[in-house]
Amino acid sequence: MFQLIPAIDIINGQCVRLTQGDYAQKKVYSSDPLEVAKAFEGAGIQRLHVVDLDGAKAKKIVNAAVLERIAKGTNLHIDFGGGVQSDEMVDLAFSAGAAQITAGSIAVRNPELVKAWFAKYGADRIILGADAQHEQIAVAGWQENTEISIYDFLADYEKAGARYVISTDVAKDGLLQGPSFPLYEKIQTKTPSLHVIASGGVASLQDLEDLRAMKLFGVIVGKAFYEGRISLEELATFAKESAC
Repeated sequence: MFQLIPAIDIINGQCVRLTQGDYAQKKVYSSDPLEVAKAFEGAGIQRLHVVDLDGAKAKKIVNAAVLERIAKGTNLHIDFGGGVQSDEMVDLAFSAGAAQITAGSIAVRNPELVKAWFAKYGADRIILGADAQHEQIAVAGWQENTEISIYDFLADYEKAGARYVISTDVAKDGLLQGPSFPLYEKIQTKTPSLHVIASGGVASLQDLEDLRAMKLFGVIVGKAFYEGRISLEELATFAKESAC
């Protein structure tokens, strides 16, 4: 079963999208993220990727109330990221209704803490956020590049029991130029036990079909939907087909 996972990115309680992680390139799509989430649920979609962009900047969760509204107002399986950098913030995300949290920069900067979360909360509830620039890990909302190979990074976590990874090719995100298929193919080959969720660059229904054909775990869809490249009806049909 291939998972279609729409994204809701939040700044000041509003549903927005950035281009390549640049807060200066922000576009507001809705003042009510719950209504957007309900539309996805009404289309038969079961999962949702929620990112607290204010939280990512503040290094602590800022929009917990928005997460809680979405969780209480829908039955969607929510994975939540942005500012989740301590046990306290993980507890806050889960208590607000997240089913999973995404550990991004913290997984690079403090791997022992994140590996401890596998034991404390269960590896199924922790998704690694592995964003890449030229196959090297990028952190801090992509404002900082490292010299860490994404494949070495994921192999280390795979040994520690990681189950899920969301990977974004920074060069592709928000540009509607297509996903980084070679990156996902390499990740699957080098770390075969990980459930890989593709993110960034999706521009068309064909992109979704091509990613599904790769037998990834799932795909995150953001700007392509919000900019009208893929309709809600098309997402509904795709989700139904993928569930078969």
